[in-house]
Amino acid sequence: MSRSALLPRTAPFGDAERAHLDAALGSTTALQRAWLAGFLAGLDAAGGTAAAEAPVPAAPPRAAEPLTIVYASESGNSEKLAGDVGKLARKNGFKPKVVDFADLDVAALGNEKRLVVIAATWGEGEPPARAVRAYGEIMGEGAPRLDGVEFGVLALGDTSYAEFCAIGKRLDARLEELGAKRVLPRIDCDLDFDKPAAAWIKDALKALAPAEPAGNVVAVDFARAAGADEEAEVSREPVTVEVIEHVNLNSSRSDKETIHLALAFEDAAPAYEPGDSLELYPENDPALVDQILKAASLEGDSVLRQALLAERDITTLSAATVERFVKATGHEEARRLIDNGEVRAWIEGRHLIDLIETYPAKLTAQHLSDITRPLPPRAYSIASSRAEVGDEAHLTIAAVRYATHGRERTGVASVHVADRIRTGAKLKVRVKPNRHFRLPKDPATDIIMVGPGTGVAPFRAFVQERRATEAPGRNWLFFGDRHFTHDFLYQLEWQEALEDGSLARIDVAFSRDQPEKIYVQDRIWEQRRELVSWLDGGAHFYVCGDAKAMAKDVRAALVKAFADVKGLDAAAAEAAVAGLERSHRYQQDVY
Repeated sequence: MSRSALLPRTAPFGDAERAHLDAALGSTTALQRAWLAGFLAGLDAAGGTAAAEAPVPAAPPRAAEPLTIVYASESGNSEKLAGDVGKLARKNGFKPKVVDFADLDVAALGNEKRLVVIAATWGEGEPPARAVRAYGEIMGEGAPRLDGVEFGVLALGDTSYAEFCAIGKRLDARLEELGAKRVLPRIDCDLDFDKPAAAWIKDALKALAPAEPAGNVVAVDFARAAGADEEAEVSREPVTVEVIEHVNLNSSRSDKETIHLALAFEDAAPAYEPGDSLELYPENDPALVDQILKAASLEGDSVLRQALLAERDITTLSAATVERFVKATGHEEARRLIDNGEVRAWIEGRHLIDLIETYPAKLTAQHLSDITRPLPPRAYSIASSRAEVGDEAHLTIAAVRYATHGRERTGVASVHVADRIRTGAKLKVRVKPNRHFRLPKDPATDIIMVGPGTGVAPFRAFVQERRATEAPGRNWLFFGDRHFTHDFLYQLEWQEALEDGSLARIDVAFSRDQPEKIYVQDRIWEQRRELVSWLDGGAHFYVCGDAKAMAKDVRAALVKAFADVKGLDAAAAEAAVAGLERSHRYQQDVY
């Protein structure tokens, strides 16, 4: 039978109906047609609207093919893509199961027939915090054999880091070492991952689809197909907001600048929750744009200037950027950086302007577009609760300023906000949900919050929410910064919260107010008996802020506290904190 005539003339349809059905079915896959057959058969069995005289399948429906989708996520992108895979897989006749690495039973991984792994890389080649345990088990000597498992890996990363997509690469190689069969090549995605990831997902589902047994149909899970148990999603469409407050929270004598930004939505505020982030779409520094245009001898191109201001990432300099520059220009000296293996050392602390000025070449507007990547939005923890501020969202943004290689540098979004945005300005933003940084479902549960510097932002939202909803649980905040008199962010609000009872206690650590530096982890150690008592009583523990040092030091301090208060050895104390993590009572939002 030809592809254009799937239905025989003996089918119980008129010529026009048969032509329409042939046209609709002609581009479907075997698995999609099997799914449709199962759907119609199931609809009849459930008393649906299909005609009573429709043919009965010759064989009983076979179960939808299982597909396990595991994700390792820090910022939520891997989780979002895993959900996308699950939705498309269900439409294509699979029975998908989406699993966070934090909840993955590695010992049982060999029981899975088909596996999609979506893994982000954090920092310089580290797994996301929630994935550390399972990742370590997979990479360790006790990992199970995976013979008979078919898999594909989608890796997320950032080319501005030397270890681009390192976790995805290592998992891809390790799964093959353990005996699993790779059914399609791994894809390594940069920050602009939407299109390549969507194409890979479609290819993965085709590669993982089983051969269609003759005379069989796929059973359909009607509840899941209808989306009855799927959580409603917050809109990810960008919206325009107006800046209604722009306040520097540090004193004029501070060496820091932290902006409190209050944003008003034109319509109702999106349904964000405490713990979510807001992605802000920034513009590049106009002075830096003009320097790049001058260095490229393209000063008169106004269209290019606007694109570099609002659309292209003109600060990130990675090995991939240098490679694209060499490909576009053929610059031999720049090529030697790559050939001699010196490129990673050279780009450290440098930006695109350094590359163009150090290695002058004739550039075109197309070259600059090819060399750069799209300018990504920057995510900031929302520092407010809708229950208290209504149709607003507040952000707490520290201006990033530093110098390297004889040049002053600034953070793209933070200094855009600090220097070039004022009250009345319009910004484009979108909500970024974080389902793994949430208040306890039971409002009577106590919470402990550790948020030095701008890490305090989500805890302002937590306290506002608990106050507005009259949650009976106690709230304990650990806050730290450099100087009490200059850097105590939201000091008056915390004092009011102590007075009205919405904050049970606050412990502060100002590192530069005495000869020895004191940090939040030191305060945790000092208050270890009370803190462990709260945790024994069911309290949840939250950490927000710097991932490289603070978050690790806080966790180590908590392990040490358990060991001291409960008389545990190091292994048992570590197990106690790991247990808090597995039960989602220890949650982190780090950057």
